[in-house]
Amino acid sequence: MGFKRGLLLGLGIGYVLGTKAGRERYEELKAAWQRFTGNPTVATVLERGREVVEAGKDKGLHVVEKGAEKAAGTVKKKLDGDKEEGWQPVKG
Repeated sequence: MGFKRGLLLGLGIGYVLGTKAGRERYEELKAAWQRFTGNPTVATVLERGREVVEAGKDKGLHVVEKGAEKAAGTVKKKLDGDKEEGWQPVKG
């Protein structure tokens, strides 16, 4: 969430929680929020956002796994090459 959106959300929450406009205004704001979150378009956008995040997470995990495999292979090759040259790691 961007800074401006976060700031606006924080101000909105502060207004709702700190308002002295009374219960009627609170109920108006609550009803507006429920209409917004219950809107099928909003629900569709939120679901698509979840799908995009999930796909990105899976892709990122795959990239990290491949990088770790490559690094492990490189280290193994290096250690195997050093053993062939007579070098042995010190066991502690």
